[in-house]
Amino acid sequence: MAPPLVGGSESTSTEEAVSATPPSSSSSSSITASKDTNSKRKQGSSLLKRTMTSSLKSLINSAKALAIGDSGTKASLEELFPKVDKAVDGDDCDRDCDSCVVQYPKSFKIDEEDDLYGFVKGWSTHVLVATGKTDWVRDVADEKGSVMQAIGNAKGPSNGRLMLSASNIPTPHHTSDYTEPTTVLLLPAFTIIENVTPATVPTLISEFVNKAPTNKSPLEPVSLPRSLPAPLPEATPAALIELTTRPCPHRALILLCSQKTRDARCGQSAPLLRKELQRHLQPLGLYRDLDDERPGGVGIYFISHVGGHKYSANMMIYRRPDAFGLDNVERGKLSEGQEAVVAPQIKDDENKDVGAGQCIWLARVKPEDCEGIVKFTVLQGKVIKPKSQLRGGFDRSKGLLSW
Repeated sequence: MAPPLVGGSESTSTEEAVSATPPSSSSSSSITASKDTNSKRKQGSSLLKRTMTSSLKSLINSAKALAIGDSGTKASLEELFPKVDKAVDGDDCDRDCDSCVVQYPKSFKIDEEDDLYGFVKGWSTHVLVATGKTDWVRDVADEKGSVMQAIGNAKGPSNGRLMLSASNIPTPHHTSDYTEPTTVLLLPAFTIIENVTPATVPTLISEFVNKAPTNKSPLEPVSLPRSLPAPLPEATPAALIELTTRPCPHRALILLCSQKTRDARCGQSAPLLRKELQRHLQPLGLYRDLDDERPGGVGIYFISHVGGHKYSANMMIYRRPDAFGLDNVERGKLSEGQEAVVAPQIKDDENKDVGAGQCIWLARVKPEDCEGIVKFTVLQGKVIKPKSQLRGGFDRSKGLLSW
């Protein structure tokens, strides 16, 4: 048995004695120093992780840039398209829509971290094939018996890379039967080519795509034949031989990836964005549905996979030069009561038609972005969120590309 403590009438346990003893100043300093050391270690570890992440991202971006190459006219993020400016465009130029009732599903998640600008593979011309459908097999060049398959198997154009897209543009016979002739829309020429079949694809490429303006061409009138017979066997019905062309009636086109066989998010986002875009275009008299051939306005088409579905929604906007007469309007400097008025939508002079002046390729587009995209990007060729949304594009008037 432990001897009683001397010098007191009550005993105190060792634990109580220790807890009652105030810590010495040297002990307190030691604890503080230990905490400081741990904090510095955590900060150092966090800094190291950020540095490693930044270095890895830089390495990946360098590899992407190397794979894409440099056209020699590659523009910086700041050079290619003007960014909205509150002093010029008004205090609300960078605000999201607050009246938007359309929303993505809660499960709709995308990559918000990657750098976007400058990593799309360059293209010279773009063909949209009318199929009347909104979804296709994984690779549209594998759609059996289709014009897309024939283009995929044909010799490539002589004027650079051709981007191939299936689209929901209605076919002439309003059927998705690939045995029937169809229509293609050639960009940046803004030219519709009719009566196209797999058999006439070689003529389509040699006589139309090869002779059309590219994304690097100066803004000069489009000079393509109005009609041309394809060299087909004599037994071919006359109605299937002649390829005919006409200008696209629209002033701008909005292309939305809708291919859910590549990514469900594309199938979800495209119809929701179209609905919201329509809500903002209709009051301006600019909305054009799939069968609307009135001059001017904006056509909205669903297209097949363009790459980067993890940045859904992808949106490509092709615009004629100063498409709506508003490119130089400074909304923020208009007097009270003044409005930016869209130019009358009249038929263009075919002899002066230069096609698209710009293509602005955006990603991470949400329904609440649509109001600003219509107001500033479609109508004026400006970008609201270049750092987080601009993937690339071209401006023929400036002779600049993003690749």
